[in-house]
Amino acid sequence: MDRFPDELRRLRARRGLSLRELAAAVHYGKSYLHELETGRKPPSPAVASRLDDALHANGVLAAMLGPPAPADSEGEIEALELARRVTASDVSAETLDRLERAVDAMAMAYATTPPANLVPRVRRHLEYASRLVDARKTLVQHRRLLAVGGWLSLLRATLHIDLRQAAAADAYLSIAAEFAGQAEHREIAAWCLETKAWAVLTAGDYRQALDLSRQAQGVAPRDGSAFVQATAQEGRAWARLGNRAATRRTLDRVERLADHRPFPEHPEHHYQYDPAKAHAYTATTLAWAGDPAAEAVAREVIAELEQEGARPRRVASAQLDLGLALLAAEKPDEAAAAATAAIGSGRIVPSNWWRASEVVAGVQRAGVEAHDLREQYEAFRPSEPE
Repeated sequence: MDRFPDELRRLRARRGLSLRELAAAVHYGKSYLHELETGRKPPSPAVASRLDDALHANGVLAAMLGPPAPADSEGEIEALELARRVTASDVSAETLDRLERAVDAMAMAYATTPPANLVPRVRRHLEYASRLVDARKTLVQHRRLLAVGGWLSLLRATLHIDLRQAAAADAYLSIAAEFAGQAEHREIAAWCLETKAWAVLTAGDYRQALDLSRQAQGVAPRDGSAFVQATAQEGRAWARLGNRAATRRTLDRVERLADHRPFPEHPEHHYQYDPAKAHAYTATTLAWAGDPAAEAVAREVIAELEQEGARPRRVASAQLDLGLALLAAEKPDEAAAAATAAIGSGRIVPSNWWRASEVVAGVQRAGVEAHDLREQYEAFRPSEPE
């Protein structure tokens, strides 16, 4: 670990890359990479893996970090409680700092952690934050704590949506919206609406998804991530409604918004919009709209994600998009192969299973004998929603 900064500088120099060039290649900020090279910030396994790929280092940097430590929810809570007691304060600055860092860590873990595995960790932190709401604290501390509760409730709702647990998802979305209102936090409020839009979209209520997406845009700060995400969600709703012209117009808006956004320090953070996602959203939306351009875009997205590495869930979703696009292009055999790869990866969360079902149904209507696809579908099909 101590040798990581020196090795990173050596590998970058060997490839003849400037910090700016490397930052563009891995989609992290130049200042963040500078802090890695100077040892001011520790790297995460995901960052090390991206750097290895960009520098053709064959895993050297990731190996320096050792095996990933398992998430220890109990240990995190104990550390939070100890920090509070040491400062002899009901809610110390250190406690709030730790809670906010924990929220970011869980939002970054969302993309690679099965939702059922992440729920207990989110629940424990939300319970702890809730216990502090009535503690003595300043107005600034109170608002920070309310924001923590809002983000945790929102993340928990998202996980319940992924698990198709509609009642729990609705309950925690309401709690998140209440936290957002109390904290006057427009970004969280907008994410609540955007997340609800996604939930009803997966349930087949496309018109309500469209309305909620527009409401989210009306609430969201224009420079925030929720505004871009809600605009992308509007495009998906138009696609499912079959309006190709509106779909294309909305995609153009997303592209313009993404072009003017800097790459986030942590693109894997679920609530920090990554401009690199715009391409993937385009593939999904065009595929749902039945647009002939969807096939080429979906193939490009898969190639980009596979080159990046460490994005297996997004690769699986892109393969489903490709399957739908191939069905529209009257290539059912290739669609079956793409869907088989997606389902067999084990990375399709229950809330996205309807997309797999659409491809399977399309392949069957085409009269293709796809035994491998059927076997994978039955093997990975989730249980009925609660």
